[in-house]
Amino acid sequence: MRRIVLASAATVSGIVLLLTLKPDSDPAGAAASGLPPQSSVQGGAQAAGAGQFLGDAQQTQYGPVQVRVTVANGQITAAEAVQQPKGGQSDQINGNAMPKLNQAAVTAQSADIDAVSGATFTSEGYKKSLQSAIDKMKASAGASAQGQGQGQGQGSGGAAQVSGTFTGDAEQTQYGAVQVRITVQNNKITKSEAVQAPKGGQSDQITANAVPKLGQAVVTAQSANVDAVSGATYTSAGYKKSLQSAIDKANASAGSQQGSGSQQGSGSQGSGASQGSGSQGSGSQGSGSQGSGSAQASGTFTGDTVQTQYGPVQVRITVTGGKITKAEAVQQPKGGQSDQINGNAMPKLNQAAVAAGNADIDAVSGATYTSGGYKQSLQSALDQAGG
Repeated sequence: MRRIVLASAATVSGIVLLLTLKPDSDPAGAAASGLPPQSSVQGGAQAAGAGQFLGDAQQTQYGPVQVRVTVANGQITAAEAVQQPKGGQSDQINGNAMPKLNQAAVTAQSADIDAVSGATFTSEGYKKSLQSAIDKMKASAGASAQGQGQGQGQGSGGAAQVSGTFTGDAEQTQYGAVQVRITVQNNKITKSEAVQAPKGGQSDQITANAVPKLGQAVVTAQSANVDAVSGATYTSAGYKKSLQSAIDKANASAGSQQGSGSQQGSGSQGSGASQGSGSQGSGSQGSGSQGSGSAQASGTFTGDTVQTQYGPVQVRITVTGGKITKAEAVQQPKGGQSDQINGNAMPKLNQAAVAAGNADIDAVSGATYTSGGYKQSLQSALDQAGG
């Protein structure tokens, strides 16, 4: 697995402020922000805990629930479900429950909220996903605070530059799934493409016309605030939602890199200052050896949900010291033959992911669709881990 390469040590006077992104509230397209420009705070630092944090998707009896919170100055200012059970009665139940749960989260400033009557399973999934979003918020705040503390007394500031590929969440539309991947170089979107789009019948023609236009519009706008393509309203809306989640991941990556960069920079300067100008100043403990290097990712990373012909597949990996130590499917096709097929395929795919350390693994014979979905979700988990 590729390792996250951190920026070389630099003197930093403050923490880079990343512009908070808000997803479209209207499927047809409301204003949304893009990647943040570089900016630095001289002589001070922003209060820890700001941005958007996406909780893990939680499986319930009626479908997945996933919550995103928006945080400003350490306070939850908005909560919303980016995934929720759909179809049949679920639409009516969640249409009533979600606004109440969102409001309760903002009021309580925690996941200790009451379940909505008649939506017990959805409420429980919501609370679990909300808690994981809050955990990520706290982890980010802790990293920022540490970076700020270690960055005191240093010289001129610099901004972390985000580069990499980020895959958005798959969005279900009336005509099929839409999923967007963006390529970012030095905080700028240089490419936007659909890795999933509606297919078959008229969809092929509509998608072939709409997707290139949407991709070009994103590169021009540098945000998800782009116009829907005429005649492709549903695809455009799904594209923009998936794009927004890709931008969220890019911004989260920027925050992580900036916190690590600040700590490295202050660490190397601190050792140099303590050694003075003597012979040890340029020795093995100087800024040359400690100022740069690669960080080893550790943690749990959940990939995007990938829709297959037989049902959704979603993979979670555990990473220690930059290596996959565990892979597991948190969603997989169920019922009928799927139980038998996946009972055989999943352990093999999990083992292959750990052995390979990446998503370049062979499909399991007899489980082609599941294997394809597994590999896509695994790759998105690796993207989040920086590998």
